Amino acid sequence: MKLRKFWISVVIFGIVAAIYIPTSANAAENPFIDVSVKDAHYESIVTLINEGIVEGTSATTYEPYKQATRQEAALFIAKALHLDTVNVADPGFIDVPKASKYYGAIAALSQKGIIQGYQDGTFRPSNTLKRSQIAKMVTLGFGLQVSNNTTTPFKDVNVINDLETRQYIQSLIDYQITTGTTPETFRPFSPLTRGQLATFIKRALEATDGLGFQVISVE
Repeated sequence: MKLRKFWISVVIFGIVAAIYIPTSANAAENPFIDVSVKDAHYESIVTLINEGIVEGTSATTYEPYKQATRQEAALFIAKALHLDTVNVADPGFIDVPKASKYYGAIAALSQKGIIQGYQDGTFRPSNTLKRSQIAKMVTLGFGLQVSNNTTTPFKDVNVINDLETRQYIQSLIDYQITTGTTPETFRPFSPLTRGQLATFIKRALEATDGLGFQVISVE
């Protein structure tokens, strides 16, 4: 039986911490009519919607093959990391108003150096997220050890001039968060889908399960 995981708060030496622990995937409820058990991202989507980490495009649809946006990725990752999205410093992005539902998540991730804007002062929240960009967000957001290996199994990654991009993608390989679109390709500059986003986040949570916990408060 496959396992999924959820967060609970426990007290460890006076510290209230959130710990990711396993529970049965069969207990999860699927509210989406466009996500079937035959879908490659089914388990990730259903697990994370039940944990309140991802959101559908409506109450009954997730649109797993729709291209994910930068703001959606920020929101889902901030939720997965249990970040404070209220007490945040203004990141100063001219295209992310404080009234936006994504503002707190974008500000929280920017504050921690997980995401960056563009030189013109924009974040471009509605732009499609590239697969190479999610590699960086996941590596930095989940505190993965950045790989020293700059040669990946993927032919379309090894030709990229940007050293950091290759390292971030290799980091996902090291933690078994990605296996690529094929054994030899990652498609780094292709759009990331909402289904793929859910799978990356779920695998990142599983990969970092043994690395500890996030402190919420001290009593």
